[in-house]
Amino acid sequence: MLTLVLLASGCTPFRPGVPSAAAAGEQAPASQQGMGAAIAQQALAQVGAPYRYGGAGPARGFDCSGLVSYAHSREGISVPRTAAAQFAAARKVDPESLRAGDLVFFRLVPGSREVTHVGIYTGQRRFVHAPQTGRNVSEASLDDPYYRERFAGAGQLFADGPGTGPRLRSPPR
Repeated sequence: MLTLVLLASGCTPFRPGVPSAAAAGEQAPASQQGMGAAIAQQALAQVGAPYRYGGAGPARGFDCSGLVSYAHSREGISVPRTAAAQFAAARKVDPESLRAGDLVFFRLVPGSREVTHVGIYTGQRRFVHAPQTGRNVSEASLDDPYYRERFAGAGQLFADGPGTGPRLRSPPR
């Protein structure tokens, strides 16, 4: 039962029929460099991959927190597995100062204080996420009323300076 509860808290599916505004071919601005840009590019490379509850890789698909975990792991960073745990572990970021690779968090369950969805910021007020069953990894806008109303905060799970962020490990070989 505990396993079921933990899995359920990873990413709550969206309302059926609520489109995310996909932007085919949009990339993070070239002026954004470093670890965050690399994480954002890892996520952008998965656009089109299928949503799969509990999924954390391109072979089987992704759920929202699995996409975050995968993109970070490709850059040698180990992060918590669920959206709620990622929110708790993230160093808070001012939403007005978002940079590529930062995480954006949402509370999708009406009346709940629990964070149930996460995406990776790519620039220009857009983020990559794994939205719901039957949909593919895509980009969406923070200005979309659905996401704007459910926005819970922003954070970062990588070090962008000495002594900050989670511990880095060697990149996969």
